[in-house]
Amino acid sequence: MSNPKAPADPVETPSIDARLVRKLADILKDTGLSEIEVEHAGLKIRVARELTVAAQATQYVQALAAPTYAPAPAAAAPAEAAAPAPAAHLGEAVKSPMVGTVYLSPQPGADAFIKVGDTVTAGQTLLIVEAMKTMNPISAPKAGKIVEILVTDAQPVEFGEPLVIVE
Repeated sequence: MSNPKAPADPVETPSIDARLVRKLADILKDTGLSEIEVEHAGLKIRVARELTVAAQATQYVQALAAPTYAPAPAAAAPAEAAAPAPAAHLGEAVKSPMVGTVYLSPQPGADAFIKVGDTVTAGQTLLIVEAMKTMNPISAPKAGKIVEILVTDAQPVEFGEPLVIVE
């Protein structure tokens, strides 16, 4: 009967080194990462930290305060919003690949990545969408001319929402 137990022993995982886990946690803290995973000799260790959502929500609400005034005039004139629809067929809409906050420049106070009328190349950064404290550059899908910028700086955006029209 000891034979069936013998093969089970090699399947058991090695003991976890607490010092390694602490070192990984220190790396998370020092780098600002939210998780790290290490695999060595059949042992896989994943260390993750929970981000405080309440602080992010507070900042997000504050970011909404200014942009909420901008959409009001557009909503007040739906006929005018429908009138510029030809821009949609003049070019390709670059849509948000995620839910987040859009930024038109690389940092506050810096020049915007693009302006209406600019010529862009395929792969050029058009703007940034911040999601879960990660800045995600949104690139031009093709070379062309910026016909319209459909968002404002620090505006919350939804997945699939059109951001820019490239002709």
